[in-house]
Amino acid sequence: MRVLCAFPEAMPSSNSRPPACLAPVALLALLLHLSLSSQVGDRRPLPVDRAPGLKEKTLILLDVSTKNPVRTVNENFLSLQLDPSIIHDGWLDFLSSKRLVTLARGLSPAFLRFGGKRTDFLQFQNLRNPAKSRGGPGPDYYLKNYEDEPNNYRTMHGRAVNGSQLGKDYIQLKSLLQPIRIYSRASLYGPNIGRPRKNVIALLDGFMKVAGSTVDAVTWQHCYIDGRVVKVMDFLKTRLLDTLSDQIRKIQKVVNTYTPGKKIWLEGVVTTSAGGTNNLSDSYAAGFLWLNTLGMLANQGIDVVIRHSFFDHGYNHLVDQNFNPLPDYWLSLLYKRLIGPKVLAVHVAGLQRKPRPGRVIRDKLRIYAHCTNHHNHNYVRGSITLFIINLHRSRKKIKLAGTLRDKLVHQYLLQPYGQEGLKSKSVQLNGQPLVMVDDGTLPELKPRPLRAGRTLVIPPVTMGFYVVKNVNALACRYR
Repeated sequence: MRVLCAFPEAMPSSNSRPPACLAPVALLALLLHLSLSSQVGDRRPLPVDRAPGLKEKTLILLDVSTKNPVRTVNENFLSLQLDPSIIHDGWLDFLSSKRLVTLARGLSPAFLRFGGKRTDFLQFQNLRNPAKSRGGPGPDYYLKNYEDEPNNYRTMHGRAVNGSQLGKDYIQLKSLLQPIRIYSRASLYGPNIGRPRKNVIALLDGFMKVAGSTVDAVTWQHCYIDGRVVKVMDFLKTRLLDTLSDQIRKIQKVVNTYTPGKKIWLEGVVTTSAGGTNNLSDSYAAGFLWLNTLGMLANQGIDVVIRHSFFDHGYNHLVDQNFNPLPDYWLSLLYKRLIGPKVLAVHVAGLQRKPRPGRVIRDKLRIYAHCTNHHNHNYVRGSITLFIINLHRSRKKIKLAGTLRDKLVHQYLLQPYGQEGLKSKSVQLNGQPLVMVDDGTLPELKPRPLRAGRTLVIPPVTMGFYVVKNVNALACRYR
């Protein structure tokens, strides 16, 4: 059964919250101007890769469109999942832990999904369910029998289901829920398919044709890589990061054929399969996939992403079994504190002295822009937050131009902490390690102020957030 709850947003205390004019340039051999397309399927970050030997001679000019947002996602865009394994493994009683509650509260507001493959094998009892006295299956029957990845039922249960039948069952479930007072206004999400291969797309097509208007949002799941064979450098591969974009377009094509504008949720995302890989999928390196996922989904119009799992599921979780926050937790916390739901278009121009013919430009520098979270009282409305992923082995220099020129910037740079490098399970923010103050208190997320007009220097193989203050962006002034 899928259970979705909304975490009301807590109002943290203030201690828990989270460049120069461009002179004309002559005799340029190449000026690349890359801007985000206005089409949904092409909404990707537009980075520039440069040839070796030009590391310090490359300047990237960055501007952001501030008049109108290109997308507006759900206030609960980054949401969480708890896996049924916590019941099987005896962790359910620990959910009331003060430390765990503090960590969860830090990521509010959010939906909480209780689900996963083990849900298919749970037995439900609800003696107060009035539908059980009507003769025939009640809501619990349908909630149990169609849970995760219906395209894999033949493998898991020895029987298959087609999209049309799945759609009919969702309609039946909706009709059973509506007369029951506590369920009458409940939202229904589905079909929660897996990776959109040919057979899965056929299932989704049949489902949408029958029940597209019945569900409140269309859902699917994504896994990037086989956790049994993953290596640390796999997390830096741009081709791997871009697999999600193709899946989004496939899902959107089917959904928009039958119900244009229907909300789409990524209801379950993990970096690696098979429960993840120890020392990798719970390390700093995995954060590149996670942060890029957040940026790419918002840019392409996905309304909500649910991270699997918040606590204790393999090695893909945000909090480990000792209730210690892992690198992806701190990344998620910064995202929640700094990033608002309005997505802005990024415009990038790169200058390069000696272009190399035939060289493939890969997206190793990824830049996303949002309005700064209006709940963060450290910044006035109209401020803009950039988040940047640098997969290069060299540092990159970014000059803020246009509307961002000569503005004060607050830097939140996340780097691995300790001797393990990319495999580290600890992170530092602007050089200071991030650890909880005590079980009831998260650390203060202190920015590093950068003077107005200063070039942003992005260290190699790092990620960070940059709040451009007092831009007075029209798109960001109002909710």
